[in-house]
Amino acid sequence: MDYTVRQLLRPQRVLAFLKIAVPVLVFFAIVGLLYWEPHVEIAVYNRSWVKQEILTVPPLGGCFSPSAVSPSYNLTDALYGPRRTEVHAGTTLQFGMDCYEFAGTVQPLHRSSPPRPIPGDQRIQYHTYWRTDLAPFGPRQEWMLKSFFATQDTDRTRLILWSNGDLAHNPILQKWLARYPDAFALKVVDYAHLARGTELEGSPLLQVNDKRAWIDGDLVRLLVIWAYGGVWIDMDSLLTRDLAPLLEHEFVTQWDCYDKKYVPMNGALMHFRKHSPYLCEAFHVMVTSDPPRKGTTDWGALLYFKLRRRLLAGGIPPFKVLPFCFSDARSCRLDNRLPDPFASDPRDGRWTMGYGREEGGGLDNVLGKVFSVHLHNQWKKPFPPRGWVERLLLRKYDQELGSA
Repeated sequence: MDYTVRQLLRPQRVLAFLKIAVPVLVFFAIVGLLYWEPHVEIAVYNRSWVKQEILTVPPLGGCFSPSAVSPSYNLTDALYGPRRTEVHAGTTLQFGMDCYEFAGTVQPLHRSSPPRPIPGDQRIQYHTYWRTDLAPFGPRQEWMLKSFFATQDTDRTRLILWSNGDLAHNPILQKWLARYPDAFALKVVDYAHLARGTELEGSPLLQVNDKRAWIDGDLVRLLVIWAYGGVWIDMDSLLTRDLAPLLEHEFVTQWDCYDKKYVPMNGALMHFRKHSPYLCEAFHVMVTSDPPRKGTTDWGALLYFKLRRRLLAGGIPPFKVLPFCFSDARSCRLDNRLPDPFASDPRDGRWTMGYGREEGGGLDNVLGKVFSVHLHNQWKKPFPPRGWVERLLLRKYDQELGSA
């Protein structure tokens, strides 16, 4: 090695260089952040997987053929009928309060109580799911039920809590069954029964599950809405307003505001009509694709994306995709996402961009525009006492329900 190079590489000289270079780099980095906004997202996908699962677009399974559509499904109205509200923004609504303001354009429905009680099976069906073998149903899970009864029209709707075991003896659930006998029901999932008349009937795919309840949870979503029609709500959600004005559309939701390339959609909140050909086509995708990988969203986000691309290629108007903030406003940038539900409020009690956290303030106003807060399975994290979730949501549920 050359003598000059050896001299430059001596530890003392290297250390002296770093003492100067590191502060200079930090200075320029700080100055750069004042003028530029970095966007960094790294994801690695296998090219052969992308080619097979994303870029290849097989034909539809024929579910939208008039002869194949169920008599209970009005194809003309579902695809081309007039609509009161617009829910598909067309852009990601990433800037400022755009998404929340768009959610506020969906106006509530004002209806008088029906003259006589509507039987449970004739109501708008809402569905959710709890795996009894993973954790007991307790007070934390009860908040989702309270959010439903406090925000939805209990004269016209029914919430069905599906499970893989009998929950009838749970004292919490017995209380709500007694209070809302027409608006609440418990059912045990029977995959074989729910899959009748679909391409999944008799398929070994009905036996698939995983420890996270992702695969079987995604399967239950599709099967129960196919059989009963209605709305799916993930159990780890807190509803904030009546979903009724959304239900003229069939929809899934946007995963987050970043518009992920291969997983842009989420099924934590979704709505389809009974025997919807959209779901029929979803079952066709499931049986003609590789089995789902455990612990993945292969039957969730990936499935919806593959189905949507097939619909477009087949000339079928696709289902709607609600903007991220309608149900998942935690999933965006620091400056416009909802505050962390599991962190204590900052000392100044303010939300980002100067919106107050108190009742009647900016955060409260935003919660009245969006439809749900999705908590992403963080069951073991408690809501901080006197935090915004307790003040602006949980207390209101109890007030509306009479502290039941």
